[in-house]
Amino acid sequence: MAYNEKLAELVRTELAGVAGVTEKKLFGGICLLVRGNMIGGVVNDDLMVRVGPERYAEALRLPGARPMAFTGKPMKSMGYVGPPGWKDKKALKQWVAMGVEFAASLSEK
Repeated sequence: MAYNEKLAELVRTELAGVAGVTEKKLFGGICLLVRGNMIGGVVNDDLMVRVGPERYAEALRLPGARPMAFTGKPMKSMGYVGPPGWKDKKALKQWVAMGVEFAASLSEK
């Protein structure tokens, strides 16, 4: 299944001006990176966000969020956000910022 191009474009717009952003095709969607570290991406109609283990529980309490568990075991630093959680521009901006913040805390690859 193809990924949501509209969502991908919204995320790209939010990332405009962030230095070191790259994009890769991955998981049947796209993966976005800052300085070589994944911030998240778009898979089907979901926003995938890497928030880190410290903000994981907080992130899952936000509207539209759910654990990322494609292997059957939740990844304790990443989550999916369905359309109800990203359709609002302010919410999308918050999700993208969380991903960028975590990626920026890591060493450049």
